[in-house]
Amino acid sequence: MTFKPATWYPIALVLTGINAVGAWFAARAAEPTHAAVHAVLAIGFGLWAQRLRPGPGGGEREPRSEALEGVQAKFAALEAEMSRLRQELSETQERLDFVERLLAQAREAPRVGPQR
Repeated sequence: MTFKPATWYPIALVLTGINAVGAWFAARAAEPTHAAVHAVLAIGFGLWAQRLRPGPGGGEREPRSEALEGVQAKFAALEAEMSRLRQELSETQERLDFVERLLAQAREAPRVGPQR
């Protein structure tokens, strides 16, 4: 079962209203604890309804195109930087291989010097 905010938003609104009315009735009957429980539930369901609300102020927002473009630009810059770093690493490895070959040749080369 998939959680659908479009379905739960009206339910949260109804529960908010029921608990707000329940808090009023409990307060009229001089039951402060009962009224406080309903008030807390009304506030909780109201906050939940606000979070589920579709549109710009609620939870089902469409990502803004500017923000999406900014993320895409950062991603492209990171890809370019990563490509540059890979190229530099490849060049560094080639230079290291070259130096290792030179050192190996220097060890194997016969040394010319005075013979005794």
